[in-house]
Amino acid sequence: MLFAASEAAPLTKTGGLADVAAALPLALRNLGCEVRVLLPGYPEVMQGIVRAQRIAQLSGLASFPDAELLAAESPNGQPLVVLACAELFQREGGPYLDASGRDWPDNALRFGLFSYVAAMLAGDASPIEWRFDIVHCNDWQSGLTPAYLHWSGWQHAPSLMTLHNLAYQGLFPPTVVAQVGLPPESFQVNGIEYYGNMSFLKAGLFYADRINTVSPTYAREIQTEALGFGLHGLLAARGSVLDGILNGIDTRTWDSATDPVLAANYNVSSLSNKAANKKALRDRFGLTHSDDIPLLGIVSRLIPQKGIDLVVECAHGILSLPAQLVVLGTGEAPIEQALAALAHAQPDKVAFTRGFDEALSHQIEAGADIFLMPSRFEPCGLNQMYSQHYGTPPVVHRTGGLADSVVDTTPDTLRTGSATGFVFREATSRSLFLSVDRAVDHWRQPDVWKRIQRNGMLRDFGWSASAGRYLDVYRLMTGDTPP
Repeated sequence: MLFAASEAAPLTKTGGLADVAAALPLALRNLGCEVRVLLPGYPEVMQGIVRAQRIAQLSGLASFPDAELLAAESPNGQPLVVLACAELFQREGGPYLDASGRDWPDNALRFGLFSYVAAMLAGDASPIEWRFDIVHCNDWQSGLTPAYLHWSGWQHAPSLMTLHNLAYQGLFPPTVVAQVGLPPESFQVNGIEYYGNMSFLKAGLFYADRINTVSPTYAREIQTEALGFGLHGLLAARGSVLDGILNGIDTRTWDSATDPVLAANYNVSSLSNKAANKKALRDRFGLTHSDDIPLLGIVSRLIPQKGIDLVVECAHGILSLPAQLVVLGTGEAPIEQALAALAHAQPDKVAFTRGFDEALSHQIEAGADIFLMPSRFEPCGLNQMYSQHYGTPPVVHRTGGLADSVVDTTPDTLRTGSATGFVFREATSRSLFLSVDRAVDHWRQPDVWKRIQRNGMLRDFGWSASAGRYLDVYRLMTGDTPP
């Protein structure tokens, strides 16, 4: 199976897709599925791969520059096919944005070529000897792959399109259609046209054999006008081939019992050791030490989708409970500035680190008492699973994967042993504050709190079950075995 992803940890990462592209193929391999991940040859990818060898030279493909394919491995041993094209990928900046934070102006060509190569490898025009029985596409960057397969005339493998976030659609002007080598007749409502532009993502949704999202609830939500981003009609029409499969987490990397960056390791039987991580986090940021004050954590992109503006709106109320707050992330300037101002005004209660630090993200998950994740919408989310796994009950908005993975604490769920966090229904600062207040109230009851922590830590968020669901979908697509 060919797994086409524009990023994969540990080689390159901007978000959750990278974690999925690292963990899901490995879990599939453990189930006997042979997987190769197709990645663009960004500088960090070219520097990080091992045992690389050229397997094909590519030239004369539409308006794309010459390129080559490398067989290689990631540091964790995952077999890769790397698309090496210095003109499109060897540059300073990120995978999608330049050093100033703007979209690369040639992103249509960059990911048009990436999609085209994925299609070639899935068809009988493939320049390499491996023959793939599935091409698994991820988000808009590989969205043209099913369209190329449809219009190519090649004999080809079926395609699966996975939506990690419908909000990012890869929109470009109509002139791009010819540049990427698609026929003019593809640019229509029943095709790649989207309100006068071409959409890489719509191409994938329209032409793929099957579609899935990264949680069951999100699969339902995107078929509604509220969260369908203009594609709800198409998604509803394709509902019979649309699945929702909840992501897993890498429980080897995220394991509080063995995590090397923690001040103290712990598990469900040694939860008292968790306190050393809270002390270390407070020491690092100069926060006041008090056994009576809970520490709240956030690791997130600082954008309205993630609901961090809601945290800012009710921050003074949260801090007056009393509580402390540690935030790690980067995003929109007004949110960053508001968090920085809070930290400056109350340095004994608030710490804000702009950017991303993998080790610090683990330390926040372990050191915080409560994790905040008030996303307005969330296709899946991973941090709420990390939090439960680390005994840090999360406060979440009831949406997408958050609704599918966090069980609200109520008298009934406490009695049945299923309570793992705190869930609010309306994406407002008041609802968030009331849920945080409720969480803090339970935190002040140590015996109850330990039950909630243990419930979360005992849940299985590993990839095995989700990988099995994907394997069922692959078998359905190839006609091997009914799911």
